[in-house]
Amino acid sequence: MSAFALLFTLAAIGISEVVYLIRTRRAAEQPVCLIGGQCAMVLTSKYNKLFGFHNDVAGLLFYIAASVLTALLVLEIGPEQLLVDVFALMLAVASLLSLLLVYIQWRVLKAWCFWCLMSAFTVWGMACILRIYFIIY
Repeated sequence: MSAFALLFTLAAIGISEVVYLIRTRRAAEQPVCLIGGQCAMVLTSKYNKLFGFHNDVAGLLFYIAASVLTALLVLEIGPEQLLVDVFALMLAVASLLSLLLVYIQWRVLKAWCFWCLMSAFTVWGMACILRIYFIIY
């Protein structure tokens, strides 16, 4: 499996994560919290809207953009270097934002959200794969 196909797969996993969170939020349901048991506390905190809209919506937009870019790269459509550079910039911003949100869970809220951590690890995994791609190529 190529690096871009793996990145596309992780983007699809990210989409499924945030769609679940959006659906549960809109239905006013408690999300299933596999670890920590404090997902609802984190997801209803004031930090769930950092830029005026819910973080899960921002995550969905990121993962959709990531899946489109990586699909173009897998299919070899468009200027590869430009697509990789745009994706790398998006991923750098998402990685830093994920780091900030994990810090908020750890030090400010003192509560852990499984879905938030899963999303952060998905983003960081994507960043590691892209970094390895840059080293190899």
